[in-house]
Amino acid sequence: MKKLFLLLAISTSIIFTSCEGPSGPPGPQGDTLLGLVFEATINFNEANSYSRLVTFPSNIVVYESDVVLVYLLEDVVNGYDVWSQLPQTYFLNQGTLLYTFDHTLLDVNIFLDANFDLYTLNPTYTDNQIFRIAIIPAEYGNANLTMDELMSSLNIEASDIEILPN
Repeated sequence: MKKLFLLLAISTSIIFTSCEGPSGPPGPQGDTLLGLVFEATINFNEANSYSRLVTFPSNIVVYESDVVLVYLLEDVVNGYDVWSQLPQTYFLNQGTLLYTFDHTLLDVNIFLDANFDLYTLNPTYTDNQIFRIAIIPAEYGNANLTMDELMSSLNIEASDIEILPN
């Protein structure tokens, strides 16, 4: 009986260690697109409850593991855009104003929140606000990236950014 188990063990190890064949053919080339960025211009007012639901463009697929980042265009200095990542807080004479957002797999909701009546806001804070929305695969999802760092790490040029209609 011991000889039978020994013979079975040796033959099994020989069978499994000697089975090696040629490599299979290479798989299909994967999509090299690492992340997508697009812009939306928003006017906040009482009619839209100081919020805007921005639907992701149809060419963007968002997965549960992806990271969604939103940036506000604050200024243009010497021809360079100055972007601030949301949430963004401002301390005004009326009180505290917050630009913030939430998102699903289909859209992002950008909205204003404040500890005062928003209708008292200067149009500087409500009209023609430009936002950049970035969809980033989780492995690139460092939430503390500046817009320039993000664009550079994803190899995205300004000309690659889709601008959504108002």
